[in-house]
Amino acid sequence: MSALEILRFAVRGLSANKLRSSLTTLGILIGVGAVILLVAVGNGSSEQIKKSIQRLGADSLTVTPSTTGRGGPGGFGTADQTSGPRTQARNLTSEDAEALTATGQAPSVRSASPVVTSQSVTAGYAGTSATIGQFVGTSPSYFAAANKTLASGTAFTADDVAAARKTVVLGSTVASDLFGRVNPIGKKIDVGGIRFTVTGVLRATGSSSSTFSDPDSIAVAPLPAVQETLTGYGALDQIIVQATGSDTVGTAEAEVTQILGQRHDTASSGTADFTVSSQASVQSAVSESSRTFTVLLGAVAAISLLVGGIGITNIMLVTVTERTREIGIRKAIGAPRGAILGQFIAEATVLSLTGGLLGVLAGVIGSLFTIAGVKPVLVPSSIVLALAVSVAIGLFFGSYPANRAAKLRPIDALRHN
Repeated sequence: MSALEILRFAVRGLSANKLRSSLTTLGILIGVGAVILLVAVGNGSSEQIKKSIQRLGADSLTVTPSTTGRGGPGGFGTADQTSGPRTQARNLTSEDAEALTATGQAPSVRSASPVVTSQSVTAGYAGTSATIGQFVGTSPSYFAAANKTLASGTAFTADDVAAARKTVVLGSTVASDLFGRVNPIGKKIDVGGIRFTVTGVLRATGSSSSTFSDPDSIAVAPLPAVQETLTGYGALDQIIVQATGSDTVGTAEAEVTQILGQRHDTASSGTADFTVSSQASVQSAVSESSRTFTVLLGAVAAISLLVGGIGITNIMLVTVTERTREIGIRKAIGAPRGAILGQFIAEATVLSLTGGLLGVLAGVIGSLFTIAGVKPVLVPSSIVLALAVSVAIGLFFGSYPANRAAKLRPIDALRHN
């Protein structure tokens, strides 16, 4: 019996009970579709996080205070019962930022911007109010270091910083919420009872979602003005360092660590009270965790494929039982064992392949929609793998019922009621 004839018998057998075949196909469809869609969601989430990180720029470093050795809000280190008296961790200061750009100290550093941030600040203009996600106080070099470009107006200057002038550059979301279609340049907004003059509006990043905070809900003003108005003259939240190029980030990181280590006397304390991180290291860590997350999602979805395979086994066992007399008659008139075996394996494979193809279609269509604020990104390898696994499941889970049918003795099969 040729392969074409075996396939024809298989299709005819499946057509005899369309409802049962449809239900079995549905199990594989759900499994394949779930694998493709969940992997796409995981990949889309990873891409979204990477874009958020890359906004800061490939040539930038972030210096943040470290909690290691800090005993509380006052910044005191914890007492060590064996090494002697407690030490005090130093806060990041504007002087630290200035030291990083001192002549000859760090040749790989282009700029160092001191940063203080006040979260969820309410601003008002002409009876309209809006919540600003981040109100940043910094220096003019921040814009280049943080990859912030202006859509209109100008940024504040070093003279504005020196004079603590109340000027501000707004993110696109803030400008839209407060001014609508009105040109905000030159207008004054009220922040904590203090008036700030708008000098510019940042270009929209185009990457806002319900999952992550809106990067365009931001306002940037001179450091002294923000300290005087919102944060007080305390420690810096971070220092944004821009290297001379993306290829000198590693060297700049070493220089920054050395200079701040000397200023904070980390040699005597034994631990650094600051952390220097590059976007490359952060992105590497995020990519690793995202890969783990995506694999986990795929593994969870693969369970439904396994359930679909078990369903194929059950359905094929029922089919073999119902067609026992047919098998007996075919074997009695000379049908070889291979023909019987091939027919039932072909039936199981057709079921899984059909379900797999429909699952691919469902997964691709599902990936066109935004899910939980994440735009899924299809992974071609997941489509190929899911389809291959669905066919393998048909062969594997269909082999036992097929082998059972092929082993039936003609006389026993003909006696079956």
